Amino acid sequence: MSTDTRGGRGHSPGLAAFLSFLWPGLGQWYAGARRTGLVFALPVLVAAAVAVGWIAQGPESIVLGLLSPGTALTVAVLIGLLGLWRFASMVGSASTAGGRAALRKPGLLAGLGAMTAVIVVTHVAVGGLALSFYNASSKIFTTEPTANASPPPEASENPALLPIATPFATPVTKDARINILFLGIDSSERRTHALTDTLMVVSVDPLTKTAAMVSFPRDIADFPMYSGGTYHGKINALMTDADRHRDKYPDGGLTTLTKELGYLLGVPIHYYAAINLDGFEAMIDRVGGVTINNPTAINDPSYGGWHQPGRIGFQLSKGTHTLDGETALAYVRSRKGVGGNDFERARRQQQLLVALEHKLSDPAMLPNIPGLLDDATRTITTSFPPDRLGDMLQLGRAIGDDQIQRFVLGPPYAQRPPNAADYRLVLDPDRIAALSIKLFGADSRYATTGAAAAP
Repeated sequence: MSTDTRGGRGHSPGLAAFLSFLWPGLGQWYAGARRTGLVFALPVLVAAAVAVGWIAQGPESIVLGLLSPGTALTVAVLIGLLGLWRFASMVGSASTAGGRAALRKPGLLAGLGAMTAVIVVTHVAVGGLALSFYNASSKIFTTEPTANASPPPEASENPALLPIATPFATPVTKDARINILFLGIDSSERRTHALTDTLMVVSVDPLTKTAAMVSFPRDIADFPMYSGGTYHGKINALMTDADRHRDKYPDGGLTTLTKELGYLLGVPIHYYAAINLDGFEAMIDRVGGVTINNPTAINDPSYGGWHQPGRIGFQLSKGTHTLDGETALAYVRSRKGVGGNDFERARRQQQLLVALEHKLSDPAMLPNIPGLLDDATRTITTSFPPDRLGDMLQLGRAIGDDQIQRFVLGPPYAQRPPNAADYRLVLDPDRIAALSIKLFGADSRYATTGAAAAP
């Protein structure tokens, strides 16, 4: 005798539809179509079990998972399919319970319409949230093009901002050192081209739970290139220059700059994160500001504002401050007057990056995730793999401030030539080699060639 009998007296089409609205397949089971009920119910049961297991890992795990574009898109599609599945089960169970004629009754149609509206609203809301993660992560996390990929024609005026991933060597193992280049790109509307005024390499050792931050002052010039020869311009213009002269720099702008900084520092750079200062202010405000300890009073009357032209000045007393976005932006951009120069600015940039990392890793920031995603799409582009974000978050929490070594490659690592026509710094190769070995040990390429002087 078949267990999938259709219809039967005493089976309410409305109740059957409502049961399938609550859980697909329940209405069919109620109406006597048990096999069909199992067909509708089992896939939802499997999906629910997976979802419960994911949710049990905590909201942080959910957010990190959704930051992977593939995961976010899969979740959005499944949520949409689940809505269609619920609708099909509702209509099917009502038909099973009362026959097709029941679907023409105004009362049942009104009930189905109301339940369908609830399904549409809830699934669009939840699926839309997953899609927002997908859209944001697709913009933040770049794909992997070829190293000599040409920039699109419409981007030729500002090639330095192209979201190009770096096809470099990846860490050998999960426990191997990770080297990331952070670029602060100043592309305000008053500039005719973008400049990478912040060049900072952050190296994290997962085994020792230590980190090193090395900043390259923007006026470093006359340095040897990894491809041979010498670049006589300043390092903050190299990326734009390389993008505009592909005949000389076939790797393109971002790849050339990243390879070059790794070459100079003595370790391969695995990933990059480009931070556009235009969106930096909003992100700081979104997290409620960041707290820093300013070691030296700053009085820079020549500082120009970000939003308006002209000199507005910037002052900040020595001591602990919680900075809003506008003040934080001034803190990392000001470089003149009392307490200011390029080297101090680089140290402040390192300090603020650590402070922001601490704030973002705070679980209390989870409710701000939607807004932060919106800010991040306008602020950050990175080649860092999203599936390793969880590992980096745990590392960031495990590494204390006293376990972070910070260096700025100004004097004594670089000196101003006595007869230079403009202000520029030339690296001391022996001191750079010694610093590289000190920080990276056998991972440094200088370890095989030796270093002449202590840093």
